[in-house]
Amino acid sequence: MTTPPPLSVSGCPMLHGAAFATQPQAVYEQLRAQGPAGWAEIAPGVHALVVTQHRAAITLLNDTSTYSKDSRRWAALANGDIPEDSPVLGMMAWRPSVLYTDGQEHARLRWAMDNCIARISPHRLREITQRSALTLIARIIGQGRADLMSDFADILPMLVFAELLGCPPEKTSRMVRACQDLISAGPEAAKGAADFAGLLFELIQLRRAQPGQDLTSWMINHAAELTDQEATNQLFCAVGAGIIPVAACTAWTLYLLLRDDEYAGDLAAGTLTVRRALEKALWERAPMANFSVHYARYDTYLHSAYVPAGVPVLISHAAANTDPALPKDLGYDNRSHLAWSAGPHRCPAISQATTIVQTGVETVLDQLWDMELTSPGPKPLLRHGPFHQCPQTLPVRFRPKSPDRLPVNALAGGSS
Repeated sequence: MTTPPPLSVSGCPMLHGAAFATQPQAVYEQLRAQGPAGWAEIAPGVHALVVTQHRAAITLLNDTSTYSKDSRRWAALANGDIPEDSPVLGMMAWRPSVLYTDGQEHARLRWAMDNCIARISPHRLREITQRSALTLIARIIGQGRADLMSDFADILPMLVFAELLGCPPEKTSRMVRACQDLISAGPEAAKGAADFAGLLFELIQLRRAQPGQDLTSWMINHAAELTDQEATNQLFCAVGAGIIPVAACTAWTLYLLLRDDEYAGDLAAGTLTVRRALEKALWERAPMANFSVHYARYDTYLHSAYVPAGVPVLISHAAANTDPALPKDLGYDNRSHLAWSAGPHRCPAISQATTIVQTGVETVLDQLWDMELTSPGPKPLLRHGPFHQCPQTLPVRFRPKSPDRLPVNALAGGSS
């Protein structure tokens, strides 16, 4: 049985800090020892239950009568026991968006989200992604070395989302800077979140006056009749939930293709699809390691784990995907992993996210075909924080090439 967290944090597994970033699997083993779900410290002074068992995670994610997404149920936060400057509040504090709602309200907001995302043309998305990727490659192609994380994977989804949102070129640089601050999980994160929300609000006012063929226009003109506040937070959710996983998945897919011996020969021979490496990355290195936060509506049990009401319960997508109880012969082509979560709050843009990752990876491999990793360690160091699983850096080297080889008319007009 899972017991409440100790009065002292000593002995309680920590899902933050350098130790967790260095050896996350060791922390997941500590959590597994507590049962299907275990107590962890997710930030200084902030505790949560973390589900590590795949079967228990599936149960929770589909049980909307027992569990709620509304973080206003978080008792410690309501009681003032969570530090006001806690780094987890940017991702866990309530907003009027699809991520934090249940029942009919969730259905209304999800209707708008699903409809708007479905209007994105797959062909246009591939074209935008390739153009954005070539723009980033043009900046590094003559240098002979790059950090595929900061120079490519981090910025690619930001450029793609800026265009999908209908963000004018003169505002794109500001959006990229705000998003970079937002995902930093550092002291600038709060400012980045405020700047990004402000930019989205400005964009909504612009598109109300000048509608276009973009996510912003579709969202504010949807039959769900969203208020400006709802539309701002819907778009904030769509971009915030899209950038980090897409960036991390892009990085891990490139890492597998460039590092794993089992892929090296196949890649050179052209027989390995990027999609296979992407699926393996989703299983082994879930981009959102611990998220899908829920709150029990009443004291209950999740399999054998006691879950008190009003306590945040995180799904460890990373631990559930590597649950020792899973069949050993599942194979990476099996789509039962939880990298996209599950249930009514399953990611609404799986096809679109996959298209961005696959197109971005194929484009950079095509242009910098002789890349090789230069990181001295056996595995990349991870960025700090409880939610995402993302390399700090992904340094590579390659033979410098002339930017003239890139199709100039295919490059994006904006810059970051």
